[in-house]
Amino acid sequence: MQIDKPVKERILDEVQRKRDDIVDALVKLVRIPSVVGDEAEAQRAVSHLYREAGLEVIEFVGDPERVKTHEAFIESNLPCANRPNIIGIKHGHRSSRSVILNGHIDVVSPEPVAQWTHDPWGGEIEDGKLYGRGSGDMKAGLVANLFALRTLQDSGFNPKGKILLQSVVGEEEGGGLGTLACLLGGYTADGLIITEPHGINVTVAMTGINYFRVKVYGRTAHAGLAHLGVNAIGKMYLIYEALKELDEQRGRQIKFDLFEKGSGRSTHLNIGTMKAGDWASTVAGEAVIECRISFVPGESQKEIRALVEKKIQEVANADPWMKEHPPVVEWYGWHAEPWLQDTSVPFVQLCKAVAEEVVGKEVDFIGRAAGLDARFASYFQIPALCMGPRAHAIHGIDECVELESILTLTGIMALFLARWCGLES
Repeated sequence: MQIDKPVKERILDEVQRKRDDIVDALVKLVRIPSVVGDEAEAQRAVSHLYREAGLEVIEFVGDPERVKTHEAFIESNLPCANRPNIIGIKHGHRSSRSVILNGHIDVVSPEPVAQWTHDPWGGEIEDGKLYGRGSGDMKAGLVANLFALRTLQDSGFNPKGKILLQSVVGEEEGGGLGTLACLLGGYTADGLIITEPHGINVTVAMTGINYFRVKVYGRTAHAGLAHLGVNAIGKMYLIYEALKELDEQRGRQIKFDLFEKGSGRSTHLNIGTMKAGDWASTVAGEAVIECRISFVPGESQKEIRALVEKKIQEVANADPWMKEHPPVVEWYGWHAEPWLQDTSVPFVQLCKAVAEEVVGKEVDFIGRAAGLDARFASYFQIPALCMGPRAHAIHGIDECVELESILTLTGIMALFLARWCGLES
């Protein structure tokens, strides 16, 4: 559906009039800690916002037994109770197209807090940026989704199609109890947009992701007799160097244009944790690292796992101790296949066109080397994409989001709703 210039200007002007309300809502949400696994208080605030907007509000906790049966489910071992998803529904005509605007309320830990120059739960504003854990990833997107709908309502318009605002839990742990639970529960539509902080680009791809753990065993001994022991830390260092080399090799050789655009590199092998030994006066008898490797469409989980295990086996075979006491590789946690959305479908093309209208320049299709809930949509034959505000240091120190980009995003989402769902006065 096309909308004429006066209507478009009326909608975008209303977004600007709502600037203070948008910022105030985001500040209040950022000030409510919602580290993954403990989202209930923040979800109560979202529920209140949805009710204020006159939406039918559904609150439900994902059924772990049901979602575990789905092939895309990822086990995190976090608690399931008291973690409601909040869905705000604006009902519409069955003959008109529907849409889901989705975002996750959960955030990662702000630690080490001592390194922040802004209170991670303060919602402080400085130089056009709002600081705080989750400000960009992704409470700003949640607020933009709500105010896109409110903008149309307060401009005197009613979207003809059904709109579902989804505030979900658990995205950072794999999304099973959140977005996947919503879709399995029948809260579906003709398209899905997740307002992740990717800037005003259209994200249509995600790398595959696998977590793995490597255990190396040494031989303990008293520090005064350390020459009689075998230190697992030193043996693990050999594996660390080999995996680092594999990461660099894949970074040079594996190229996928969407990921090069969106993340600057297509694949990564990250060694995220290391634990070893239990006493300074004892030779370390065990060392454990936990890692994440990503891969691109065209590569399979089976071949990626074989690649990692072969590299570790090569190291072990070259070391007399590890050859006799081989390392153990365990695959656990995240095990997502790559996601790639067909960009030719009308849903995706319209979103790109609307974004270009608002920003006045070409908008790119990109991919991201991070896990995205948008991947679930393909299992339900729903076109999906991500687009969000400009954020900095997500998951890092002094995370922040650019306020102007939230207004831009809100305007794009409002005009998209108008054109996708249709409008009536």
